[in-house]
Order: sequence, then C-alpha cells, then structure tokens
Amino acid sequence: MELGRLEYLQALVTEFQVTDSTEAKEQVLANLANFAYDPSNYEYLRQLQVLDLFLDMLTEENETLVEFAMGGLCNLCLDKTNKEYILEANGVEPIINCLSSSNEETVVSAVTTLMFLTTPRSRVQTTALPVVECMLRFSLSANTRLSNLASIFLQDYCSPPQVEEARNLSRHTAVGIPLPKD
Repeated sequence: MELGRLEYLQALVTEFQVTDSTEAKEQVLANLANFAYDPSNYEYLRQLQVLDLFLDMLTEENETLVEFAMGGLCNLCLDKTNKEYILEANGVEPIINCLSSSNEETVVSAVTTLMFLTTPRSRVQTTALPVVECMLRFSLSANTRLSNLASIFLQDYCSPPQVEEARNLSRHTAVGIPLPKD
C-alpha cells in the first residue's frame, strides 16, 4: 500500500512537469499541497523533491500556483526535517516576498509559515525589520483573520524593541506593501 502512495505522488509530480496546461498544473499543485498536510507523506514528498517544487513556484507570475505552493510549504514546515530543509534552501526570502501578494490565502500561509520556520537561528531573518513593519500594517487590517495572525506574530515572535523600532520607522516612511484583497 505504501508503494502505491509513492507511485501516486510520483505520477502527480510527473504530470506537473510534463503538462503544458496551466489549469492542470494548478490542479496538480493543489493536490500536492493537500498531500503535504499528512505527515505520512513527508518522506515521499522529500524524496520526490516537492519542497523544491513548492519553493520554485513561489516566484511564478501565476498567483494560483503561488497560493498552492505557499499552502504546501505551510503544511510541510511543522516537520523538523522539512523546516531545516526550507531554511537551508534559502526559502525564507521567497516566503517573505509572498507577504506582498494580493491573494489573501497566499499572505495568510506566508505569515503562518514564517511563524513555523522561526527558530533561534532563523529569527534574524523571519523577524527582520521589513517583516515586522509589514506585520504592524497587517495588524491594522479590516480582515480579522490577517489582523489576528499578524498580532500573534508580533506578540509571540518579535521582541518589544523590534516592534517599537518598526513603529517608529513606519511613522516616518511610506510602506508600499499592499494589503491582500478580501
């Protein structure tokens, strides 16, 4: 039965790689992101280099592919091995770039993923000043989901001096990251 699971996931990855259809790519990536929710698939997804596939898709122009890739990474990064892989693969920067997406799901997954990826070693990256400024802005959003998530990020992952520095900087500069569309 386990071999069947690996073969099925391999078939999905192969379909993603060979298809020219944008709709098929979106559907396959959505399926892979859903499979990333189940810890029994983690080893197979690592073996099939799906983490790299998700990371690569974060820079795509197609917002749907970015959304599903970000969701897949969010599902995978609670696992210690996957978290280390994402950090070692310089995955934090493209995840931070997803904070500027106009897609709410992409932004929510990016904030959540940054929380999950925060370690004593990665904290300098995941809570860099531009990220804290962005979270301050999101905390003021009319979107309750985003506002609550950003507030938790600021409270649980950032130090009071970091938040104060970002507040002071935000008072003197224009922040150009748009809020996601509802």
